[in-house]
Amino acid sequence: MSMRRREFLSKSALMGGALMLPWNPSMALAKDTRRLCIGLIADLHNDVMHDGEERLRVFLKAAAHKKADFILQMGDFCVPKKHNERLMELWNSHIAPAYHILGNHDTDGGFTRKQTMDFWGMKKRYYAFDMHGFHFVILDGNDPNPKPWSGYNRYIGEEQQEWLRRDLAKTNLHTFVFSHQTLENEDGGVANFDRIRKILEEANHQAGGTKVVAGFSGHHHTDYMTDINGIYYIQINSASYRWVGEDYLKIRYGEEIDKKFPWIKYTIPYKDPLFTFLEIDPAGILKIEPRSTEFVGPGPEELGMPARALNDPIVPKISDFHFNFENRGS
Repeated sequence: MSMRRREFLSKSALMGGALMLPWNPSMALAKDTRRLCIGLIADLHNDVMHDGEERLRVFLKAAAHKKADFILQMGDFCVPKKHNERLMELWNSHIAPAYHILGNHDTDGGFTRKQTMDFWGMKKRYYAFDMHGFHFVILDGNDPNPKPWSGYNRYIGEEQQEWLRRDLAKTNLHTFVFSHQTLENEDGGVANFDRIRKILEEANHQAGGTKVVAGFSGHHHTDYMTDINGIYYIQINSASYRWVGEDYLKIRYGEEIDKKFPWIKYTIPYKDPLFTFLEIDPAGILKIEPRSTEFVGPGPEELGMPARALNDPIVPKISDFHFNFENRGS
């Protein structure tokens, strides 16, 4: 799909437009399908932010009020250190099922994925489950990079790929895929994104319709949605901030907080936590609830930052978005 076409579809979605995807009778909604409400929070970064626990508390309170069927944190949550035990107690206090995705920063400081998983109570690196007639897939985009690639691990290995093929082949339900890094492009996303997208697209081709509806990610601390070959890829903004680096550093919370949390000055924090609720309706409508706040201190324009690419805006919001993935009339 051309960038022009993708940009048009993204802009249409952000304005509340509905995308009509292919329909196949074999992909009919299951009998036990009912409206689902899913709470999503990405990139809390409790080891960077001084108020990460409070941001999580706001999210959990909203999830309880919404009576979310399950909640999912989409990575870069916390490392397995003692000072994060209170955060985990807070997370585990939520009544509804609560799921995790491994982020690249969740093993900072030399921790292994297993150490982080044990700390979180996470049983598998990648997994899938059904709920009320829909299928959900959680991927781990932190497999070791094959040589000669270098840099931080952002790969989905052969074993996980084979598992994904088998999992998609076994289900006849509409499927929603979640990963920390995006599958949209290689710029900081899953390095072999094209291979993973091909697996998803092949599943749709074999089903004769839209089995895989959408892929969701965090990691990039941005707000962007786009359609690629009939699958929507949706980036969920960070709960906390956008990293901007040393060229634009600024102390925003005072000297005392800066001494305890020195990494915040390399970010543009969001005043209020960002998170969203994904609603999947029995009629085949997917909705993302909008949420917006403001920057703490100067934003990118005031800092003189150059213009961003369309798919990488620095904005303190999660956009309103919905589309229809069940075109019964076709």
